[in-house]
Order: sequence, then C-alpha cells, then structure tokens
Amino acid sequence: MTYKYEYFIANWKMFGDFSSLKIINSVNNYINKIKSRKNKVIFCVPSTLVGHFSNRLKKSKIIIGAQNCHYLNEYGPHTGSINSKMIKSAGAKYVILGHSENRADGDTDNIINNKIKSAIKNNLVVIFCIGETLKQRKQKLTNKILSLQIDKGLKLVKNLKKIIISYEPIWSIGTGIIPAHKELTETISFIRNKLNKKFKKKHSVKIIYGGSVNAKNVRKLIAIQDISGFLIGGASQSGKKFIDIIKNCYM
Repeated sequence: MTYKYEYFIANWKMFGDFSSLKIINSVNNYINKIKSRKNKVIFCVPSTLVGHFSNRLKKSKIIIGAQNCHYLNEYGPHTGSINSKMIKSAGAKYVILGHSENRADGDTDNIINNKIKSAIKNNLVVIFCIGETLKQRKQKLTNKILSLQIDKGLKLVKNLKKIIISYEPIWSIGTGIIPAHKELTETISFIRNKLNKKFKKKHSVKIIYGGSVNAKNVRKLIAIQDISGFLIGGASQSGKKFIDIIKNCYM
C-alpha cells in the first residue's frame, strides 16, 4: 500500500458548533489505524471554533486550520475582521486563501496576495485556491486564468515551503461534476510547469484538488498524477463521508 495522498483537508465553510467536535473525533479514531507518517488530516473550521478545537485536539493527529483572514498583518479598526496573527494565536496552523466564494465576495488578487504574505509571516501554511469559471472554461481560458491567479496571488512570495496549491474549478464546486481525467491531468501539469517557470526552478510544492470530492469520484481522482491530496467541502461535514474518502484512496 502506498500513501501518495498526503493531504485530506476539510473546508467546513459556514458549518459547525462546539458539539461538532464529535465529527472530528470519529475521523481521528479512524486515522489512528492508518500506518502512515505522511498522512495529514486538516480541518479548516469557522474562526469561532479554531481555539476550542485546537485545545481539545492537542494530542490527536488532526490539525486545525482557518478558512480566511484579513489582509492586514497588524491590528486595526476593522470590525468583525480576524487577521492571520489572531488565528495563529488561536491555534490554527493552516489557512485557506483565495477560495472562489471569497473571491465572489470581493477578494481581489491583490487582496489575496497581501493575505498570503501576512499568513506566511505568521508561520501559517497557506492553502491557495485557484480555479476558473464555467464560462472561462468554455472559452478555453483555463490556463490563462490560472496563470494570472498564480502570478498575482504569489507576487513577491519567494518561499513556497508554506504554500499548498489547491486547484478548484469553480464550475465543479457543489455541482457533483468533476473534470475528465485528460483535462485534469493537463491542468495539473500546467500548474506545475507554471510554478517551475515562475520561480525558475523545480519546486516540490504540493498540488491538491478540490471541487465536489466524494467517496465515489475520489477513485477517479486518485488516478491523476501529481495530485497530493484533496480539499473537501460538503462531504467533510460528515465523519462517515470523510472517512470513506480516505478509505477509498488506500483500498
């Protein structure tokens, strides 16, 4: 048995309360049975849960992350906002940035770039989401869009050790539809080549896939070379569904 699939990252979105810890505990009980040192299971939960869950899971294999942060590194007059310094202090080790839902709410490439730089400064691992819309895909603009998102999002970022790239085609999120094998293989290869060219050397940065990942289609996704894991949305809100995804990667 090989353990190519290093990252299983849950994006809970606007879901969960203190009682939802039982979902994570059920996943933790399962991964304790997996004999893999490389396997990383990360739950990116709402900011209201980061501190509580981090404290309760100190002795577990589960890592807690956040779903977003403010672009300013210092404190300031931004009511309701939470910056990377604050989520780090609460116990988060990872943060999702550039998600299409946040982009739709106003996050520009410049804002995302500042968020990434702030997160790295505060020693957080960034899960950097990139992806194209259905219209852009039909116009064969996928590579152009991804290239721009990488260039602008990673502007002046020199160290990729704290970056995980998550390719999330926007048209796939929540639809149950995933890219065809050939299409996804070519896109992941493009992303890898783009990173190598931009940073003028080969990097071992991890590339994961997100977008309607479930226990059934993950069997198709694991056939794609150079994917190191998955960003999982709705299915991660169920312990059983999340566990089934992990199981099906290793069967």
